[in-house]
Amino acid sequence: MNYTLIPGQSRLLISLPHSSSAIPWELAARMHPYAQGCPDTDWLLQPLYDFARGLGAGLLLPHWSRYVIDLNRSPANENLYPGADSTELCPSSTFERRPIYLPGQAPDAAEVQQRLQTYWQPYHQALQAEARRLKEDYGHAIIFEAHSIASVVPRFFDGRLPDLNLGTADGHSCSPALTGALESVLAASTYSWVVNGRFKGGYITRAYGQPAEGIHTVQLELSQAAYLDEDSGAWLPGKVARIQPVLERLLRACLNTPL
Repeated sequence: MNYTLIPGQSRLLISLPHSSSAIPWELAARMHPYAQGCPDTDWLLQPLYDFARGLGAGLLLPHWSRYVIDLNRSPANENLYPGADSTELCPSSTFERRPIYLPGQAPDAAEVQQRLQTYWQPYHQALQAEARRLKEDYGHAIIFEAHSIASVVPRFFDGRLPDLNLGTADGHSCSPALTGALESVLAASTYSWVVNGRFKGGYITRAYGQPAEGIHTVQLELSQAAYLDEDSGAWLPGKVARIQPVLERLLRACLNTPL
């Protein structure tokens, strides 16, 4: 099994496609030692969102790192942000542009296709099936894509990232009512925020968001500075205690906003 699905008792499913740092040993052996630690993981998102189960939300968790395959990229390996730098379906470099693989060990096209079948497709089949179930059971399904990233990554954006980065594919992936409710939560917080800024939503948000068909998707890219010590990667209880109520209000908006 390449994922864990914890079904909820509501219309909301939280997907955390970059939250694992695990790599099969046979792949790790082909990587540079610094890449084996998966520095670009969305660190500690599962415990950060664990409270969501008490709200009735479901969780979909990957077993493997984005270095194995990026579950939030198009299977055709298209750049979601034309003209901007982006990592690939099977990343060849870290966010710091360091090569992931030892010389001659990067996957070829045939291996990428094999990884699609082995790792990517099962996660997406589970995501699609659960979205269909939620729509049938509750009338609507909402997929909340939970992500995090370092606050400063020059490869992808200038300066410091806002704390909360909501993406709705420029308004196409969810209803205006849901966008408005989520924006109201952000505006009432003490954190910096933006909607459809540098991060508008990845493949999952764009591919599965069909509000006219009752399936809504949003992505939240959270600055890791909001809950971690970025130098050490340590969990900071004080910061967590401040950000979790905001996350809870966002999830409650997903649960309660009329659609």
